[in-house]
Amino acid sequence: MAWSTFTLLAFIPCLFASARGAWTLNQPGTTGVGAMQIAVVSSDTVLIIDKIENNPLKDAEGKPAWASVYSLKSHTARPLKLVTNSFCAGGGWLSNGTMVNIGGNPVVESGGGKAENGLQGVRLYNPCAENENCEIFESPNRIRLTSARWYPSGARLSDGSLLIIGGAYGGGWTNFKELNNPTYEFYPPKNINGFNGLQIPSQFLVDSTPINLVMLDWQRNVETRLPDLPNGQRITYPMSGAGVMLPLRWDKAFAAEILMCVARIPRYRLKRQDHSWEFTVLENGPQQPGYKEGLASRKASNTMEVFCCQLARLIINGASTGTAGYANLKDQVGVSNADNPVFQPVLYDPDAPAGKRFSREGLPTSNIPRMYHSVATLLPSGAIFVAGSNPNEDVTERTYGTEYRTEILYPDYMSKPRPVITRVPDNIEYNRFNRVIFSMPGAKRSHRRGIFDFFFKKVEVVLMDFGFATHGVHMDQRLVSLATFTYGKRHLQFQGPPNPNVYPPGPAWLFVIVDGVPSEAVKVMVGEGRSPPVDLGAIEK
Repeated sequence: MAWSTFTLLAFIPCLFASARGAWTLNQPGTTGVGAMQIAVVSSDTVLIIDKIENNPLKDAEGKPAWASVYSLKSHTARPLKLVTNSFCAGGGWLSNGTMVNIGGNPVVESGGGKAENGLQGVRLYNPCAENENCEIFESPNRIRLTSARWYPSGARLSDGSLLIIGGAYGGGWTNFKELNNPTYEFYPPKNINGFNGLQIPSQFLVDSTPINLVMLDWQRNVETRLPDLPNGQRITYPMSGAGVMLPLRWDKAFAAEILMCVARIPRYRLKRQDHSWEFTVLENGPQQPGYKEGLASRKASNTMEVFCCQLARLIINGASTGTAGYANLKDQVGVSNADNPVFQPVLYDPDAPAGKRFSREGLPTSNIPRMYHSVATLLPSGAIFVAGSNPNEDVTERTYGTEYRTEILYPDYMSKPRPVITRVPDNIEYNRFNRVIFSMPGAKRSHRRGIFDFFFKKVEVVLMDFGFATHGVHMDQRLVSLATFTYGKRHLQFQGPPNPNVYPPGPAWLFVIVDGVPSEAVKVMVGEGRSPPVDLGAIEK
């Protein structure tokens, strides 16, 4: 089961544009554990976190693992040792490159293994080379959250720390007062706004309904209510609306727009098919927020994910009837609350004419149901990694059983000549000019001498945060398009983000995009790579 007290906090950015061609799909390996949570940690590895259950991948003691590192080279999984129960945890990145996994569930035993109480869990992972076998660090008696949080949300902040919002004091299917934890806190803890290291109450999290949105100024503890979602649209669990923050572009003053996929379903019915999903864009920023679009689609799906690849947005995973969760509705399939899996992704192109913005043209069809507890993420290569599906209490082979097979979806641009980054700085400084050297196979030389001697219509440098993904929510994912200038033969000069609010300090993936075709990404650090500020007094509290 799963449950959330907060509206969408994390969004998945779009990446690149290319002329439509055929995409391809393969199934290269298995994850060893259920892929409930996922984070790209290097160009070759993906971190996967599950709940404790009787997974086939075993740890050094022969007990079921509930976390693994998946190799994108060998397509095999290495078990990781967890101490606490990470069921329905959140996550995010710190400015020093550490991934933080937060919250979870109480003590559970399965397959001879035992997970300690993870409701206040803090799990730290420092990425390393594939052959270095780094582990997740936990010390629950010393490092923990200030209160119990099942289903918290996380967000990277401008000072390099992590904002931790909401969640529940225990398990349940839908929100109610006794379970709600209407507070937020920080990692590392802060002495801020009169709360010395303790959780800060949020009136929005007390009052919120499935149609409410809010913006939080965490430095002043000021909440700004946004207009309610139009037309009775619902975006919170168990309707599992997905969302994506559209690219933050330098030529548009980094103005934010958020595309949301929201449900119009009158009741929680597993078999009902007379509902639709609407795509709504929140625009104009905090001063004059408003909505546009409101386009309906029956091609979208419950528990979907929305992200990536072209200037069209990819919608993938989920089912066309029912809701998120399991063992709650009548007429369950197995124990799934959803049925009729969506096997073929959908592209949504906001620039296409009305009535032609949704398309499956050129997209392959999978044979694996990707139901509740499935994930997808963009990879540094530009491909899409898809894994998971387990609307069940434990490992099972019943209908919509536990799924370990991985899939990789290859967009059409991967079969085209692509730019290759040959040199990039390790650290990207704010508002400073940085240099990138790249090559472009098959590029045609110009007869002109001067600024650039290749025929390219458009070249740009973008930074991307792949974030932390679970339950169709991609915490922190964003794309920032930077001012880019060409000089010499294969040299680019680009201006770093103007400030840490546009891109927070810490890890980023840098792409060079030439005429809509992306390079493979290189991992860089925005800022100096320092640890976030630490307040020992707040930690002692």
